[in-house]
Amino acid sequence: MERRQFKRKVVKLKAERISGNEHRAVFIENISENGIYMITAPSKATTNYIPGTELDLKFQFSSGEAIDLHCKVIWSYKRTPPDGLADSIGLEIIDPPLKYREFVKTLY
Repeated sequence: MERRQFKRKVVKLKAERISGNEHRAVFIENISENGIYMITAPSKATTNYIPGTELDLKFQFSSGEAIDLHCKVIWSYKRTPPDGLADSIGLEIIDPPLKYREFVKTLY
């Protein structure tokens, strides 16, 4: 039985996770029309990504235009091997903007 509603596309995008006044570098590993798999940049600082928590992501298209995405944490794995310094997080995009959905469609 298929769990995903939309196809995933492997990408390598730098992004910024924004939570209040805190900004952290992250890397988007794959995307779909309503979801993102990201890993945090290696850091000794710890952040808890609790399922249900909302956060914002910001990244730029190759054109230089930036887009903000409001997301909800669906799952997370702390400190992914081999270095144990990055977290893996699955996000659901809350009400994906049309520009984002159009961007994802161009990847297929």
